[in-house]
Amino acid sequence: MSKKLNIGLFGFGVVGQGLYDISLSRNLNLEFKKIAIKDPTKKRTLPENLFTTDKWEILKNPEINTIIELINDAEAAFEIVSYALQNGKNVVSANKKMIAEHLDELVAFQKEHGTSLLYEGAVCGSIPIIRNLEEYYDNELLFAVSGIFNGSSNFILSKVFNENQSYANALKEAQDLGFAETDPTLDVGGYDAKYKVAIAAAHAYGLFVDPKKIMNIGIQNLQLSDLQYAREKGQKIKLVPVAKKQNNKEVSIYVLPKLVKKEDFLFNVENEYNGVSVQAAFADQQFFFGKGAGGHATGAAVFSDVSALRYGYRYEYKKAKIETKVAFNNEEILQVYLRFNQEGLVDKLPFLDIIETFSSKDYHYVIGNIKLDDIAKAKDLILNDGAFIADTGNYRA
Repeated sequence: MSKKLNIGLFGFGVVGQGLYDISLSRNLNLEFKKIAIKDPTKKRTLPENLFTTDKWEILKNPEINTIIELINDAEAAFEIVSYALQNGKNVVSANKKMIAEHLDELVAFQKEHGTSLLYEGAVCGSIPIIRNLEEYYDNELLFAVSGIFNGSSNFILSKVFNENQSYANALKEAQDLGFAETDPTLDVGGYDAKYKVAIAAAHAYGLFVDPKKIMNIGIQNLQLSDLQYAREKGQKIKLVPVAKKQNNKEVSIYVLPKLVKKEDFLFNVENEYNGVSVQAAFADQQFFFGKGAGGHATGAAVFSDVSALRYGYRYEYKKAKIETKVAFNNEEILQVYLRFNQEGLVDKLPFLDIIETFSSKDYHYVIGNIKLDDIAKAKDLILNDGAFIADTGNYRA
């Protein structure tokens, strides 16, 4: 039988409102007892007595057995979530930064106090990838988990590639639609995707990796010449996070733009949609597609977690418990396209070999093989030059 959930909700923005809308359409055994907000002067669609600005009014309420955390502040979110887990309350969260940075601690809290933290809405919006990694692929050997994990950056790339919009105009449209923040660095810089792939790696490989160790380079330096190069090759540019097994003992995790070929599933993932590719030993390649941005898309994933808590569901982190563990490294060799401004930049990067070079008055690029760790070390040099780097998808034998 399902358990009644008395809910304390933190945050009533786009996702919080979306979640509430969805809950009204379903006759489930749950009740929103209190909603914590920042701005009490803002007009709300719900009765005023349902809202509070005091987090302790929710966290210390013995009636409330379930916390839903949907705020932007990662530090404040960790304080809320960790207190709740340690005090007998189950939690649903969509805060990917907080979860990625504190996942090992959060897992320990759950184990010690017998509580459950679910976070499907933190990774890839409406796509149920965490539950699938936990359940469907629990005994499967996974070679790679990759895809488009950030709807905001994908929306921008779709607009500039398919509609010939400028990067600035596409970014503004994404912001106007609520797909990107006023400061878009989290999305276009690949940070959002990095947090999400770090979480996915925990369920795919049992790896708890500090996001600071994961290399991320985004699309912020994209120029018309890069789009033209991709078009000439019959490809598109996508921002792709990757968690990939190098051998039986090592996994590489990174976020980098990628030149995607027509035969790749990701080629036709456009606008705010996400796509996740799972390459498995027995199931082969499988692809998940769905909306990655928007209140109802993420709200649906959060609601699915809330529903699962009614039956006592919790993540088991099965692959973190196996004896033969894998380690994280940045030793993978990638073939990359590097468009640059200052010729000295190429000399500063330790390419293993250069396959192709091109130089004109306004446009210079090289194609070459380089170690992932060396790209990570040169990240600031690349970004400060205004250069754009992308994985070509071709690998050295």
